[in-house]
Amino acid sequence: MTASDIAALTTCIVDPTRAITNAQIVQRLSRDFYWYSPILKKQLDDKTAELALQPINVEEIQRILACCYERNIPVTTRGAGTGNYGQAVPLHGGVILDLVNMDRIEAITPEGVAICQPNVRLGTLESTAREQGFELRCYPSTIVKASVGGFLGGGSGGIGSVAHGGLRDFDTVRAIEVVTMEAEPRIILHEGQAVHDVLHAWGTNGIITKIWLALTPAVSWAQCCVAFDTFDQAFTFSEQVAYDPYWIKRLVTTFEWPIPSCFAPIINITRPNKSLIFFMVAATQLAELEAEAKTAGGEITLAADYTGLRTTPLLSDYTWNHTTLWAIKQDAAFTYLQCGFSPTDARTQFATLKRHFGDEILFHIEFMKNGAGTVIPGSIPLIRFTTEQRLNEIIDLCRSIGVTVANPHVNNVEGGGRYREDNVQLLTKQKYDPRGLLNPGKMVTFKPASQAAM
Repeated sequence: MTASDIAALTTCIVDPTRAITNAQIVQRLSRDFYWYSPILKKQLDDKTAELALQPINVEEIQRILACCYERNIPVTTRGAGTGNYGQAVPLHGGVILDLVNMDRIEAITPEGVAICQPNVRLGTLESTAREQGFELRCYPSTIVKASVGGFLGGGSGGIGSVAHGGLRDFDTVRAIEVVTMEAEPRIILHEGQAVHDVLHAWGTNGIITKIWLALTPAVSWAQCCVAFDTFDQAFTFSEQVAYDPYWIKRLVTTFEWPIPSCFAPIINITRPNKSLIFFMVAATQLAELEAEAKTAGGEITLAADYTGLRTTPLLSDYTWNHTTLWAIKQDAAFTYLQCGFSPTDARTQFATLKRHFGDEILFHIEFMKNGAGTVIPGSIPLIRFTTEQRLNEIIDLCRSIGVTVANPHVNNVEGGGRYREDNVQLLTKQKYDPRGLLNPGKMVTFKPASQAAM
């Protein structure tokens, strides 16, 4: 970018202090948690934008995009930067569009739909919704820091998915407003099934500026941790609770030992050499769950009411991809995969993987409901990383035995396992970003209009 480019872009926002050129700050805003992957760390460590802009409204976004379109400058959108795949890391410099100031909850309707700007923190939305008798259907373990727009752009599920599925299921996202990257950027509303044109596209085909997100009636929850002598025992009990519709649940997470040994702040609720299950169930069912767990041979190491995101300890802080973070803190050689095991043949799949890889793979199961309404043993297994070739061998064997893998070690939408086979995300990019200036390089099947015509 030239000095002229920076000067022109600075005039697009009312307050010039929201145009950031300080190299250290711009580099920080060009980062997310891509370093969970040793492969992405190597690829992305030296990537940074040249300018960060912090708009406060849609009009400023339109002016910024129009200026960037005219000058052929790439734009990468940033939410809270809690993603793990390098979605927010610019591959070709240019502008970071930091939506930090667009953080207003506009309404929570009587029907339970939150209408909000993209940088509302999920934790803020959860707390606000519960005050009105609702709560999030699903959320990542990074709920306190993660933004709603970032979750829609790069997330998929989380706590609550065992009951409500992921973001793309059961009309959880009712509508999304986006701004296009054209000579005259338009504001486009996507409703109903059209939201899938934009969901999980990493900001490559439009800038999300408003969201209509369906909530669910709030429940008084309780937390419970149960230890079992073996992983098979723990998996069996967690499977029974996860699959049985009788249980009102928000979280069913199962850890193979030694994963619990990584949870230093809550080591007192772990047991040496034992597998653990973390539950969040309706408070009215806690005593019954404890009794069932004891009958199955489990030891209750924690049972307490959940009083909100300030609950201590908050078990969800150690689930989903926070599990990976705690493991990396203990041993930097750990990384992870994102897998889906068979709801009927998981034990055979576990045995096959253990036979081939032993403790190179450690099982971390997150039960979730898929789009068809079936609860499955999803998984974010820990992997002891040695080489990229060995990691690919693990991925290949998983897929050969029917274990699905969404690969978190590739830096594009298509390779990560969440790309829609009907190509609606690609078709949307062709319409809304003909020059390919939005997060370029992250949708590898896209060709700019000038090249596509050749």
